[in-house]
Amino acid sequence: MSCYCINPFCEIRENADDADNCNSCGTPLLINGRIRLLRPLRELNYDPHVRVEVWEVDDMGTKWDTERRNRVMKVLKWGSEKIIELFERESKILRRLDHPGIARSTMDDFFIVVPNGFPLTLRCLVMDKVEGEDLHKWIQSNGKISQSQALDWMQQMMEILDYIHHREVFHRDIKPSNIVLQPDGKLVLVDFGGARRITDTYLAKLSASGGTSTSMSNYEITAVVSPGYTPLEQINGKAVPQSDFYSLARTFACLATGKPLIKISTDEKTGQLHWRKHAPQIEKSLADLIDEMMAPFPAQRPKTTEIILYRLKNLTLESKIQKITRSKSFLISAILILIGLGGLGIFKVVLPAIANGLVSEGQKLEVEGKPEQAQSFFQWAIILNSKIRQNISNFYFEKAGRNFKDLELTKAYYEKVIKYNPQDIDAYRNLALVCKYLNQSDCVFNQYKEAIKIKPNDWQLHYELGDMYDEFNKYELAENQYNIAIKLNEKAVPVINNLSRIKNIKEKYKEAETLALKGLELTNEAKIKTTLYKNLGWAKLGQKDYIQANRYLQMSRELDPTRTDTYCLLAQVQTAMGDKANAKISWDVCMSTESNLPEVMMWRQQLLNRLLDKL
Repeated sequence: MSCYCINPFCEIRENADDADNCNSCGTPLLINGRIRLLRPLRELNYDPHVRVEVWEVDDMGTKWDTERRNRVMKVLKWGSEKIIELFERESKILRRLDHPGIARSTMDDFFIVVPNGFPLTLRCLVMDKVEGEDLHKWIQSNGKISQSQALDWMQQMMEILDYIHHREVFHRDIKPSNIVLQPDGKLVLVDFGGARRITDTYLAKLSASGGTSTSMSNYEITAVVSPGYTPLEQINGKAVPQSDFYSLARTFACLATGKPLIKISTDEKTGQLHWRKHAPQIEKSLADLIDEMMAPFPAQRPKTTEIILYRLKNLTLESKIQKITRSKSFLISAILILIGLGGLGIFKVVLPAIANGLVSEGQKLEVEGKPEQAQSFFQWAIILNSKIRQNISNFYFEKAGRNFKDLELTKAYYEKVIKYNPQDIDAYRNLALVCKYLNQSDCVFNQYKEAIKIKPNDWQLHYELGDMYDEFNKYELAENQYNIAIKLNEKAVPVINNLSRIKNIKEKYKEAETLALKGLELTNEAKIKTTLYKNLGWAKLGQKDYIQANRYLQMSRELDPTRTDTYCLLAQVQTAMGDKANAKISWDVCMSTESNLPEVMMWRQQLLNRLLDKL
């Protein structure tokens, strides 16, 4: 554990956790009699333009609140009078607010520190630590939100805005990075540095200018601007409570599309954001509300938080009704009614549409993280129309490609691709690759075996399975697959190259030489020729033909001077030839450059053993 010095000019800020004063500058490490800095939450930057540091701190409590806990502290190092005013205003606003969706901060949580011997006044603001991930980071990992998530999160955010607006405060800087999703699914609005009280003086200024963005010119109010999320009236320094609605709506456009706002086109005449086409999962009624909240002028937006909350309540009820009408039981009942009313003729006409509806609902449930319910919808869709399997398979293939950072989830998606389209060779290949990254060798081999059952005469599949066996050091099985691949395609140079290496590993040097020479006759590609020359040099070394071995290994090195295994072989040849100076250079490269090849590990160990024997 460490403890840090609060002095931004201190040369060595990190100290032992039991130190009382900074070893470098002498500043007390216990701040205001209660706070110790545990770790920076932003990179420490000594650029004079970076005014604020953010720390996780150990707060020992006050006489009013004696609980000791980890919290967060913002430190304003320097700034203009306006910057200082905004910082102090954040403290005053936070101490007026008490809501689970806002980090708590009290009157005792704002104080001033002067570092030891430095003419510097540091303003400190302590607040409760919010566990979780901000929505900017969340969307980068998870992609666009679903309809149900949008309704839930919009409801939560509007309840927070309703609370602060009724306490005569508006935020002025709502954006994904200022909203934190906690582990329990609840949202917290953070960074009230730009917040403002709705005072009588403030309202008088707005009313004097007419309250619209085009007429607000008589009075200037400090602007807080986040590109893409800030409305025009706020950029002009005339933010109003409805400015929060605009910023929140733009935030949800970003969340619903999974795209940065800068990548979404806008109408050149009206400035309307063309986000809906990127968010087909968002139903029209909710999309209409979001567009209304981000209307160009405040007067065109909903007037109050109560109006938006009322509309959200109706939208939630409407969404539930739509879920029922689109549910499996409702659709099956509809099918039976159609059969009863119109017979099989009508049934055949509506059958594809019903199946597509089931698939659409299944896809939404999968996006919402309800895979078991999704599978139920997909199975009924297949019963109604077996041709729809391909659509479901394509859906999961796309999901797998977009979630490659989560290997277990990607594996599950490729398994579903194969479930709905067991003839998809690429799905088996991709699943094998994922299993390889997960170090699940049996899974790797089984996927290729299944693919080979579908296309037994595909030399490429036999080669790839052999290569996988090779990587897991199962040389007998790899050799068998390479031999099959060569029978199917005698000119498959990559297979010939790999088989030549295995023959060398098994000390069948004549066979390795024959294969390497054959490969060299069939290719002019430099990348593969360098490994063929290396294999040929290896084979000659095994046969103690050091002159030819040296010749071929030098040719390999000229084509690619970065291969570690080539230097290891050259070192052995040069040692055998008595060329100690060059052998030392080659051994140095062999021992110091990166390689995971098992033969390189073996050669290194052999050298170490020889050196130890001489001691």
